[in-house]
Amino acid sequence: MLRRTFVMSGVSCRGELRAAMNNTSENAMPAPARGAASRNDDEQRLHARLARIQRKILVLSGKGGVGKSTVAVHLATALLHAGKRVGLLDVDIHGPSIPTMLGVRDAAVTAGPDGWQPIDVHGLQVMSLAFLLQDRDAAVIWRGPLKMNIIRRFLSDVAWNALDYLLVDTPPGTGDEPLSVCQLMGNPDGAVIVTTPQLVALVDVRKTISFCRRLQLPILGIVENMCAFVCPHCHKQTPLFGSGGGERLAAETALPFLGSIPFDPTLAAACDDAAILAAGRDDAPVMRIMRAIIHQLAPPDA
Repeated sequence: MLRRTFVMSGVSCRGELRAAMNNTSENAMPAPARGAASRNDDEQRLHARLARIQRKILVLSGKGGVGKSTVAVHLATALLHAGKRVGLLDVDIHGPSIPTMLGVRDAAVTAGPDGWQPIDVHGLQVMSLAFLLQDRDAAVIWRGPLKMNIIRRFLSDVAWNALDYLLVDTPPGTGDEPLSVCQLMGNPDGAVIVTTPQLVALVDVRKTISFCRRLQLPILGIVENMCAFVCPHCHKQTPLFGSGGGERLAAETALPFLGSIPFDPTLAAACDDAAILAAGRDDAPVMRIMRAIIHQLAPPDA
């Protein structure tokens, strides 16, 4: 069961959400009206939190299944091992996968005097709705207003330490979650768009590019994931979904092409075994690629 009352207290966050909803927005009672003073306090708290974060980057994809969350975790890992202070916010409300990849599915967020405490994973600060679920197998059946409310709490009520980077892993598409993040942040530093090479993914990525441009969200570049299968025996690369689609799209749309990531069975195993952070210092090809990508994401004066 999910809880619906996002009020700070000194007890566990699961306990804070005591006013339960029956996993469906149809059964949710509307929240009481908030006065102007309370709304102003909320905005001030939100702005104060965001001011502690140097760079805020969304990881987007137009199509599901392209490995967006995997890329987000690897980007966070590469930044962390480059000496940066990094947070990773999972706003995939209906299918949060970041806790599984990081091996913290059973973690529970607690509330301190400064707000909800993010889960610390070897120095990486992580927040996800999965940490607030009593039953991790329960479906989250929410409409837009509830999604925006919890995303606002993730940004304003989580006690993020001072960060160099906050990466936001969004669900596929151009719906409530990425829109809410952009509206609440006001001026994110940009977006990294993840795709696979084949046309069925690229068609939807074009919509994501349109989304960013309509919201005046800078596009930092395109990452092509699963560009080829790497044989674990002979190391030969075989294209599974065609090749070069992401790079061609970047050229057609005048966007930076950040790099291609091969389909590596050891990478999939690392995600399932929660070994990505542990492998972050390896000289594995994917980490070399990620290190090259984060250099391109650094601000010009860094």
